[in-house]
Amino acid sequence: MNDLAAAVAAAVRAAQPHATAVTVAVARGEAEEVHCHGRLGHEPTAPPCTPDTVFELGSVTKTFTALLLADMAVRGELALDDPMEDRLPRHWRPARVRSAEPIRLLHLATHTSGLSRLPPGLLASALPAWSSNPYAAYGDEQLRDGLARTTVRGRPGSRFRYSNYGVALLGRALAETAGIPYEQLLAERICRPLGLRSTGCAPDTPGRAVGHRRGRALPPWRIPGLPGAGAVRAGGADLLRYLRLHLDGAEGELGAAARDVQRSRLRLPHSTDRIGLVWMHRRSGDRDLYFHSGGTRGFTAFVGFSPEGSAAVAALANTGPALNGRFVQAGYEVLRAVSRAG
Repeated sequence: MNDLAAAVAAAVRAAQPHATAVTVAVARGEAEEVHCHGRLGHEPTAPPCTPDTVFELGSVTKTFTALLLADMAVRGELALDDPMEDRLPRHWRPARVRSAEPIRLLHLATHTSGLSRLPPGLLASALPAWSSNPYAAYGDEQLRDGLARTTVRGRPGSRFRYSNYGVALLGRALAETAGIPYEQLLAERICRPLGLRSTGCAPDTPGRAVGHRRGRALPPWRIPGLPGAGAVRAGGADLLRYLRLHLDGAEGELGAAARDVQRSRLRLPHSTDRIGLVWMHRRSGDRDLYFHSGGTRGFTAFVGFSPEGSAAVAALANTGPALNGRFVQAGYEVLRAVSRAG
């Protein structure tokens, strides 16, 4: 068994024992393989997993939000340096920032805004459904109220701190600028141009896998107030089309946006890794690897690509993230293997 086949097999094993459906989609040059394993649920009559089976992507959503940001910048609809408060609804009270530097859209996309990981008030609303759907009761109104209660003590742009809250506000700012909801913006600017058939934000998408947490089936993930941080779901075939945009140097505004999200913006603390617009960037041998992972209560996802290797990988499982990160690491190892193959 070659290195790539072994890495794919290891990724499938890493999703055990609780996943019933696993997809590992791989592109190398013009060749594509979508490895599908299992069924959409525990029942023997559950449909088999296919390249179009829909998985919740969790924080992989943030890469779509970054692409939307870059696309709107290319179109001249906004600038990365625009202050966040200029792009949010006018009746929203801005966060209190204890420095002369405002929070800018670029800060939100590089996790340097100074905002906390989660918005104020979310934990209190999340507790009743902590093990299944903790974000479901936190909507647009709660996000607005949380922003009014937020104080940023450090200078925006000075420190990396991963923030679901920040990218959620970025998604809200983009939707406000476009004048349409986030899910419609995603459909019009990314899904339709790329021909993505299974990708969207709807929780009850047909053909979806059932999420599991420690073997227990869960309802669909709902995140109404923070869609730009974690609402997207997709199948393996769609994700390869999405990742190919970042490899192929496509023409037009979306192609230019895909190139811009890869441009390194800063080095992460205590690391040689860097960050572009949301995407993590690591040098591995003579290859640049761009990657991001995500999870909901019932799903784990990893996506990545390597321009020099003309390689892309999407690894998806219908079980919540393990504390040891086994499945995400296995997805990363598939990316390393396919970037070196050939």
